[in-house]
Amino acid sequence: MSTSTQGSNGRPVGSHWNLPNTLTWLRILMIPAIVLLFYLLPYPWADPATCAAFALAGITDTLDGYYARKLGQTSRLGAFLDPVADKLIVAAALILIVSRDPRWFVAIAAIVIIGREIAISALREWMAEIGARAKVKVSLLGKYKTIMQIVGLSFLLFRQSLFGIPVYQLGLGLTAVAVVLTLWSMIAYLRLAWPELRGSSSD
Repeated sequence: MSTSTQGSNGRPVGSHWNLPNTLTWLRILMIPAIVLLFYLLPYPWADPATCAAFALAGITDTLDGYYARKLGQTSRLGAFLDPVADKLIVAAALILIVSRDPRWFVAIAAIVIIGREIAISALREWMAEIGARAKVKVSLLGKYKTIMQIVGLSFLLFRQSLFGIPVYQLGLGLTAVAVVLTLWSMIAYLRLAWPELRGSSSD
């Protein structure tokens, strides 16, 4: 069953309350739940529960895109909300982690990841304004970066060792890899956009 209707311009407009959008809203609503688990529960299972909530949010990121394509339930609202939800939950996790572990390299990792997201979001908005948004669409490298971020930050939120495995230290290593991929993908996007960036403002 199709969930789209015809807009005033004759183009299909997706339903705002389809399954992909619901998953995206769920990801946004999980942010305060993650904060509450992280700070307010004085129980030994609070950190693993925070990790599980964040990991579940990461899974919904994959599922909403999958169902949007499979069910044909794409919408302008979903296209806007999906990257916003991703950036909000990653930024929230990084802030929580730095609040517990303010060492310089953890803080720098947070600054690099959040700064990159702000910079690339601004770049995509500008490229869209000049009609060249497709040049900086999400790449495979960007998807690998996101996966590494979600896994690394999940381990950092878990904090405890598991079966003798130093989960937190493993999370630091994976997050370091995520930082490298973050910078690499940013450079790749900037290279693609460079011909437009160096163009004359009068063009």
